[in-house]
Amino acid sequence: MKRLKCKLLSMDTTTTTYNAIYEGSMLVQDPSHPSLEPYMDYNATYYYEDVGFEITTTHKLAQDRPTVVINIPCEKIGLDLPEKPVRNAVADFCLRTFRKHIDELNADLYNRSRPDNESGKYYFCTPGGEVLQRNTAFFALCPPKDYENGSGFTVSLLPEGVAGPPRWCLCFRVQVQLPRRNLRKAVQMMCRDLPDAVERFVKHLNRNELEQTVQLAHKQAAIRTWLKDSNYCAFVANGSILPRAKEGDKPMAGAVPFRSTAEDEIEICGVKGMGFKRGVTVITGGGYSGKSTLLDALSAGIYDHALGDGRELCITDSTAATISAEDGRSVKHVNISPFIRWLPGGDTHDFSTAHASGSTSQATNIMEAVESGAKLLLIDEDRSATNFMIRDGMMKELIEKEPITPFTDRVRELCRHSGVSTILVIGGSGEYLSVADKIYKMEDYRVYDVTQKAKCICASHGVAVDPPIQADWAQRRCLYADGFSSFPAGSGTERLSVSDMGMISIGDERIDVRGLHDIISFRQLETLGFMLRHLEITNKDRKIDIHKRIDDLYARVEKDGLDFLYSSFFTTCGRFLDLPRKQELLAVIYRMRNIHIAKKKEA
Repeated sequence: MKRLKCKLLSMDTTTTTYNAIYEGSMLVQDPSHPSLEPYMDYNATYYYEDVGFEITTTHKLAQDRPTVVINIPCEKIGLDLPEKPVRNAVADFCLRTFRKHIDELNADLYNRSRPDNESGKYYFCTPGGEVLQRNTAFFALCPPKDYENGSGFTVSLLPEGVAGPPRWCLCFRVQVQLPRRNLRKAVQMMCRDLPDAVERFVKHLNRNELEQTVQLAHKQAAIRTWLKDSNYCAFVANGSILPRAKEGDKPMAGAVPFRSTAEDEIEICGVKGMGFKRGVTVITGGGYSGKSTLLDALSAGIYDHALGDGRELCITDSTAATISAEDGRSVKHVNISPFIRWLPGGDTHDFSTAHASGSTSQATNIMEAVESGAKLLLIDEDRSATNFMIRDGMMKELIEKEPITPFTDRVRELCRHSGVSTILVIGGSGEYLSVADKIYKMEDYRVYDVTQKAKCICASHGVAVDPPIQADWAQRRCLYADGFSSFPAGSGTERLSVSDMGMISIGDERIDVRGLHDIISFRQLETLGFMLRHLEITNKDRKIDIHKRIDDLYARVEKDGLDFLYSSFFTTCGRFLDLPRKQELLAVIYRMRNIHIAKKKEA
């Protein structure tokens, strides 16, 4: 930090660019070669004892808000490199712990009568309940400090081999808003307060809670492995707190803990809870009974959750997709014939539209989810197109020429043919009951198995579904390079911006992703923008195997981390990234309006 302090104090007090701290110039002396003249080198990693602080520019419009990656050697924390199944969980726990120390620093800086660029501020990731791979807390190999500080900017190299090889470090990515025209306060923030926060983090890290986090992560991984090889698609542990507080993502105080029905209670890895079998499951109940809360918890279960979230052991098939109607979405060459038999002037085996209706959009969302590998669909009646979901016997008798095969007529075939299960939340129609394998009723946040009672009611009313002709579930389309670009037509400059309203603007595209309910953070949305941009600028093929390209991209993320995706050229995009699933990236691509997708037989 001595070198960084000298850099800051050497600047003009009116500076707004802080160039010196980014270039990291230093005069290097090599005692091993006394005849060698001192030479200038550049390294923007500064050290406080053995902790590295790597400083980079956030982007050209934020020169006074540097990004700092703090590299803390694992041995300093008394931590071996966590094994891969729990690595994200350990990084997530450390992020949440360090967040408290950042909040303390900001509380001391806060002045409601002054803006942040005068008072100074630290920006750090504020996570929800989910455990995700992030570029804000991760493990990486980092070089050790290989010199000793001299006077000013002069350093003296250590003898070869003294510093040792690269070591594994826990890394935090922080942004620091430096105060305008106040270099001494900037020195205090960068050279004293931030290193002190790291020291407090290391000193007060709760080892018991860390061990509990590791044990929880192992248990979550074991349950997911068990689910893959079982006849179950989801599991909710007894005692889970499913309702969320009105403000934020915390468990609701005083909420009724979840309890399995006696008929469906199973034990996995020493944990008792409710197992949801593969097939067709219906959850019903009166208003405000907790049925949507249960579905939301199952949807959230595609990700692991942190200790204390209340849904730590709500584990759902990680390929699950939340499905709804999405009026107005773009559709290109999708086979929706299992649900829409015919359309005026159109071929439902090869359906395209710039503005899909409720029924055609929901049919498309299901077909694309199946294509992307989803093995579980989560559907709430309230967010669905009624004419797509059901049609009762009286309407079938009255309307003879109906192009829509309702979802209830196909849901069992979907499970048999493609191995795709469905969990439905309903409240207004009994048509769903006749196709369900299991029927649960929610009442005052308690769940009851009412399968036999519901089946008896169906029998007394003569409710039955005649299976339609076997459907064609295959998709036959290819993506081509035309329009798949981050450059607007006729422009030599890329365009990428992400709106918190759920829009990704890239090249000539403005992609509406509000219908993708499994995107859980704005940082995931921005990551999707950068991932799409990476796929576009690295593409060299006219005919794109988009599934392979996405697999290759995620393989690189696994190898190199998330941050290679970020580009400081896009000044409106945030610096902090959370990894989304492959399904969401593919879904974003399929919502693009200007790309060229064609049937495979036309290729």
